[in-house]
Amino acid sequence: MTDTSQTPFAELANTAWQRSDRTVLSILVPFYRDDPTALAAALNPLIGVRRDIEIVLLDDGCPDPGLNEAVSRTIRALSAPARLLTAAENIGRSAGRNLLARQARGRWLLYLDADMQPGDDRFLDAYLERIELDDFDAAFGGYETAEPDDRRYQLHAVLARTSDEKDAAARALIGPTAYCSSNLLVRASVMRGVPFDTGFTGWGFEDVDWAVRAARNHNLIHFDNPACHAGLQTTESLLQKFRDGAVNYARLLEKHPHLAVLPGARAARTLGIIPFQGLLRGLWARLANSQGLPVRLRTAALKLWRASWAAEAI
Repeated sequence: MTDTSQTPFAELANTAWQRSDRTVLSILVPFYRDDPTALAAALNPLIGVRRDIEIVLLDDGCPDPGLNEAVSRTIRALSAPARLLTAAENIGRSAGRNLLARQARGRWLLYLDADMQPGDDRFLDAYLERIELDDFDAAFGGYETAEPDDRRYQLHAVLARTSDEKDAAARALIGPTAYCSSNLLVRASVMRGVPFDTGFTGWGFEDVDWAVRAARNHNLIHFDNPACHAGLQTTESLLQKFRDGAVNYARLLEKHPHLAVLPGARAARTLGIIPFQGLLRGLWARLANSQGLPVRLRTAALKLWRASWAAEAI
């Protein structure tokens, strides 16, 4: 794993953060081009007058000075303890989360993606009550998908609901491979002992790899406390992510050969034995992008596209 402990960054802390101490929970939000201000504003009233909960945001590389300034204004205006870190250069998803873990003051860390929202007004209370039980080391709370207000995001919403939206009981049957860092609660000591693998670059699967490794020596549970995923992607963005994520998927399977039984790995191997299957990618992309087709057909085409690139990578 690449050592990023010396990553240079600028920092801004509000008055409440400077006056707080004995932090129980650090809410950690990395972002790159996504705007986290709505999430920070939604968390602020849930924290209320407590001074033992902090929000720490990381602008991973500051590609947008205007966005960084907007986030800075939000940090200053929050009544909750809050801090903004701005990396001098883009360090990536894994390294960014590791940096946040090192800078956090809480005994527990709650990772939220910048495009998430608390599922309800008891979102933080539910986690804090579970922390009081002190009978686990990490918990994935799950997520719900916001209703898209634009047809361009319909396919992503359907894919998320059919593939990823599961309650804790269903996720527990799957195990650590059902983990996602978009709503992840973990002991700080565990995260510092089992950091994210910075060998995963770009998008995807670093959180699954983390969960598989952490589950070897720690108690990972699934918990029903969903966050709402508001940042839906267009079909073109999904096609790009699934293509680029194939390299990380191959790294995941290389590190953990027992995961070859996963449905995605089996689909990729099956597709890989078909001669010239890569020539069909153009057809699958067109089908996925065709809004006039039944959404089930479009979803199947998107999955075939993803499996095709994975087949090439593995």
